[in-house]
Amino acid sequence: MRWKTADYTGWGRVHRASGQLARPERESTLEALVVEEPSPAIGMCRSYGDACLNDGGRAIDMTRMDRVLSFDADTGVIEVEGGCQIGELARLFAPQGWLPAVMPGTGFATVAGCIANDVHGKNHHGIGSFGQHVISLTLLNGDKKQVISPKRSAGLFKATVGGLGQTGVIASAKLQMIPCKGDVMMVTERRIEGWDEFLSALDGSKATYTVGWIDATAKGDDLGRGILEEGETGAGLVPKPKKSRSIPFNAPGFALSKPVVRLFNKLYYSRVPKSGRTTVKPISDFFFPLDAIHDWNRLYGKRGFHQFQCVVPIAQADALREMLEKIANSGLASPLAVLKRMGDGRSGYMSFPMEGYTLAVDFPNRAGAKDLIQSLIDMTETAGGRIYLAKDSLATGGQLKPMYPEFADYQAEVQKADPDGHYITDIIRRLDLRSKS
Repeated sequence: MRWKTADYTGWGRVHRASGQLARPERESTLEALVVEEPSPAIGMCRSYGDACLNDGGRAIDMTRMDRVLSFDADTGVIEVEGGCQIGELARLFAPQGWLPAVMPGTGFATVAGCIANDVHGKNHHGIGSFGQHVISLTLLNGDKKQVISPKRSAGLFKATVGGLGQTGVIASAKLQMIPCKGDVMMVTERRIEGWDEFLSALDGSKATYTVGWIDATAKGDDLGRGILEEGETGAGLVPKPKKSRSIPFNAPGFALSKPVVRLFNKLYYSRVPKSGRTTVKPISDFFFPLDAIHDWNRLYGKRGFHQFQCVVPIAQADALREMLEKIANSGLASPLAVLKRMGDGRSGYMSFPMEGYTLAVDFPNRAGAKDLIQSLIDMTETAGGRIYLAKDSLATGGQLKPMYPEFADYQAEVQKADPDGHYITDIIRRLDLRSKS
């Protein structure tokens, strides 16, 4: 297998890496690579910060390992290679009545990436995190090839799910999919006028899939206004998906200036009638709305962007409101801001979810953004919450470790699995997650 030098970035394009990449196409080639040159695995690089980077080192690009290995149409159990994309599974199997149990905000995420970050979706309040639907996975580490599960090598499994690739390479996984009524979504949208109303609407929603867009520029009585989307799968005539578009160049700095963002948010809020509306959408348009715009990260310009995502316990909702006030007063937020209700489902020592409310906001990488995000991270820790490592690009180990009470268990399992540090990546170095101190 030839190694080729390449430059690559996280999706936020703030952190960058240069190093040698190998792109195996067969399991036998992958196994030989892991024996001869154990290296961290990467996928589509859709994590926003540096979780997918190994600057100056080698990495195994898993994107060509994307086959469906088996599928049981009666039970919905599927086995796939680690590089298989979530959106492709939805496209192939929704017409047959099955969907991946959990789908993140992009269909380009790989199955192995979903496991390594224990991702959540718009149905977390009802069904939990991705790792809770992993029946088993095949883990390669040097000359070891192990099939692990929640009951088989349970500690290693919990260090692998949400563990940022530190226990080896996830070659394949067996997943339990969930039934769906068809390959369309019935989506109800309604305006929410303020913060307290938004929390009440999220708490009271009975929908299978729920997500809120929030206007992160709104202040005063309008603080927390937004749009609540509730979705259910359905069958029937499938509308045409949105035509894919591309962002061919980096947007200029004024494209996301404060007046532009404020105007966009006002118009976006107003697009939903006061009485609300129900529409039929292709599945991809509901779950992966931004995937139709290729390279949408270029909208933030050549300097890229940061995303801050936290979750706080239900009892600390006021702390989240304070964060939103701070964001609104900063004038730094972009139009991309999401509020969701989470359940308590999580599967790994370093899994992000906890029961509460999660807020995610994008910030162009410009003056003031780093200091603001550092302040929001500190506020999250004080509130007893967590930040999401799949999105983080700025936290320190001192901020992060207290948020994850099972960190010591994770570290112990990783040390056993990879004592020589073959799988260390940039995020691990930045957060000092392998240090014994």
